[in-house]
Amino acid sequence: MARIAYSLFLYVLSPAVFLHLWLRGIKDPSYRKRWAERLGFYQTTLETNTLVIHCASVGEIMAASPLIKKLIAKFPHQRITMTCNTPTGSEQISKIFGKSVQHVYLPLDFQGSVARFLTKLSPVALVILETELWPNLIIKAQQKNLPVIVINARLSEKSLKGYQLIAPLSRELMGSISILASHHQKDLERFKKLGLKDAQCAVVGSIKFDVQLSEEVRNNASQLAQQLSHYDFIWVAGSTHPSEHEQIIAAHQLFGQNIKNTLLIIVPRHPEQFEKVALYLSQSNIPFARRSTNNLNGQPILLGDTMGEMLTFYGAANCAFIGGSLIDRGGHNPLEAAAFATPVITGPSYYNFMHVYPQLLATQGCVQVDSAVTLSAQLETYASSPQIAKLQGENALAFVKQSGGAIDKAIDILTPYLH
Repeated sequence: MARIAYSLFLYVLSPAVFLHLWLRGIKDPSYRKRWAERLGFYQTTLETNTLVIHCASVGEIMAASPLIKKLIAKFPHQRITMTCNTPTGSEQISKIFGKSVQHVYLPLDFQGSVARFLTKLSPVALVILETELWPNLIIKAQQKNLPVIVINARLSEKSLKGYQLIAPLSRELMGSISILASHHQKDLERFKKLGLKDAQCAVVGSIKFDVQLSEEVRNNASQLAQQLSHYDFIWVAGSTHPSEHEQIIAAHQLFGQNIKNTLLIIVPRHPEQFEKVALYLSQSNIPFARRSTNNLNGQPILLGDTMGEMLTFYGAANCAFIGGSLIDRGGHNPLEAAAFATPVITGPSYYNFMHVYPQLLATQGCVQVDSAVTLSAQLETYASSPQIAKLQGENALAFVKQSGGAIDKAIDILTPYLH
């Protein structure tokens, strides 16, 4: 009954879903394309018996890339289908993997759409990254005797309360998962409160700890650092959000009052925010350059309005602020910056990464601030005392190295289902 009610609710909501896609298409026309895929219809022949790996968007794709590359190398005869929800995610899959994987959008969670998707692909198993737990997809897969494996699973207290509001559906959902590999024991306990059984779960840590910096990424970061060497101090604000962009820019202006010749690289989380940040800077009469046009010529701010360069920015910076944390968004992944031994700053909101930030703070690999003023003060500390920044960066890197191994554990879980 709970699943029927959920499905009916989705159908009622469907006009709003497609209106949302259409409206997003005003800024990004890609949102108005490939709608048939979102309903489980495909114009081309698709490979069957592949391992389907779902990564919601760019963040999950970047985190899963080392795991997927290792799977491709270890199981060359097992073809992989990668799915995502967004055009930027689709673009990133093509950029990273090319034709080494098959790619389609994951359909919307209508019963008919997911049934067509699973019938068309006939996968060997369905692997889901993090918390993209779509009830119809997972329950229908289980009904078709397809293994459903959730990797890098996490569940905050806030999300737990939401699932508990639909307890009957949540129990059916948990019962349809074959194996769930969680970040942390606390995450696992929350999933168990929803009905997950001991035999269905394991704690393997986070694959995000297994950050692998390729030679190409290191070279790109080194080249950018050389290009920016005329600045005395460079900091990155990565994955920032509305109402946070303004605080970051204010912090940089405060910082610049006491420390001269500095550069802020601000990288909004979502591409549709690029123009909004540019407009805010223009209207505020703040000089800035855009990475996409390569017009940096001494301006104090560089707008990172390109895709796939976050690692390059982190590697070229003296420190990194991780966005989604000065507002109530729960933070983003700090480990890519930490892997470069770049000192990390966060705001107070990091509930989506409770398996990372408390330990990173405790090992002094990260500093927490709560406003533009305290952020500016921390930047001044780093600029005036480089040895403090260096030590914190080393602590952050040590934390990443000590916490690795999740990718190999995840592969061990997946191996029985692969050819």
